Amino acid sequence: MSGRLVPAAYRPVLANRVFRRLILGFGVSYLGDGMSFVAVAWLAIQLAEPGTAGLWVGGAVAAYTLPGVVGALVLGRWLRRVPARRLLLADNVVRGVFLGVIPLAWFAGLLSLPLYVVLVAVSSLLHAWGSAGKYTVLAELLPDEHRLAANTLVSSLSFAATIAGPAVAGVLVATVSPAVLLGLDALTYVFLAALVWRMRLPGSGHVSPVEKGARGGFALLRSRPELLGLLTLTWFFNLLYGPVEVALPLHVTDDLHAPGSLLGLYWMLFGIGAVFGGLTVGALRRLPLWPVTVGIVVGWGLLLLPFGFAAPTAVTVVCFALGGAIYGPFVALSVTLMQAKSPPRHLAAMLAARSAALLTASPLGTALGGPLTTAFGPGATLGGSGVATVVLGALACLLLVARRTLTSRDAELTGSR
Repeated sequence: MSGRLVPAAYRPVLANRVFRRLILGFGVSYLGDGMSFVAVAWLAIQLAEPGTAGLWVGGAVAAYTLPGVVGALVLGRWLRRVPARRLLLADNVVRGVFLGVIPLAWFAGLLSLPLYVVLVAVSSLLHAWGSAGKYTVLAELLPDEHRLAANTLVSSLSFAATIAGPAVAGVLVATVSPAVLLGLDALTYVFLAALVWRMRLPGSGHVSPVEKGARGGFALLRSRPELLGLLTLTWFFNLLYGPVEVALPLHVTDDLHAPGSLLGLYWMLFGIGAVFGGLTVGALRRLPLWPVTVGIVVGWGLLLLPFGFAAPTAVTVVCFALGGAIYGPFVALSVTLMQAKSPPRHLAAMLAARSAALLTASPLGTALGGPLTTAFGPGATLGGSGVATVVLGALACLLLVARRTLTSRDAELTGSR
């Protein structure tokens, strides 16, 4: 791509040879994750006995994410001392090895449902630490002024993979077993691990004496109110997003009596909007991170409100696409804030704690989405999620204004002395 076609904010980031290799690995890995979004559940369905599929699908999907919380809490005593590059490498090796066993066991006729769930669970044990290692590596690799652009490119690739990955899996699963797709996902992790192994990153081989004595990530977050507030905002934002994943399909089938293609259209436009919205915001310089982050929360909530008022389908489709454009930059902005405000020697531990906490938010929100949708209906649940999200953003805005007012008064008092 010609340099003239690349926004100025991304040029110095893409000029970094190590970053270019990393983002290639991330892109391949994210595509594998997108395929696994379909394959994990589909393989459980194929292996389950009639009448038990729902239980095993839930167990397999949970096993693909929730053990990362356990890994963050139980292994923190040892892993917070490990350099970021090794954390990223270890997560990808574990993912690649244990997901790779699944197709081998399937070909050998040895893959039972309990074994399948165990393999999936172990593969995700270091997920929180791998995510922490990824964003810590980016912080080590690039100066402050380039981190938002880098985080945006990475998160935009993730959103793009949620469009392409399931589409690729949907085509392949008609001709090959989902176990084979999980094998392909394992190879994407091996590919990323090989890239990381060959790289020499700044600070990748050094652990300072202070870092060896570092406290756990959650304790560090509690000692820094601003970062704890950011995590709290992000957790509730993800929690309130969870019911959307349950209510939207039921809104399409029960409220609109429409085919699955409409649901696909909603999510496709959301993903496209997220990619373009993220890349647009990431290209801006000197962005006020906190106000924009809070504004995203409010904006996403407002765009869910039409669902609660039974707006025409065309209106809700447009709102959902715009919602994706607003939602898209949130991950990059919140991670950039964490990178900017965390002490460098504690960044990996704090990001791991963040990842562990957030791994519980969306699943809990999704679990709540079922009863809420049953009690109030899909449209009301979507609209209610929007109202609650707007309230969350408004509270965050008030707290942000109050904090800045107090900071200004303290500065004035200090100056007067």
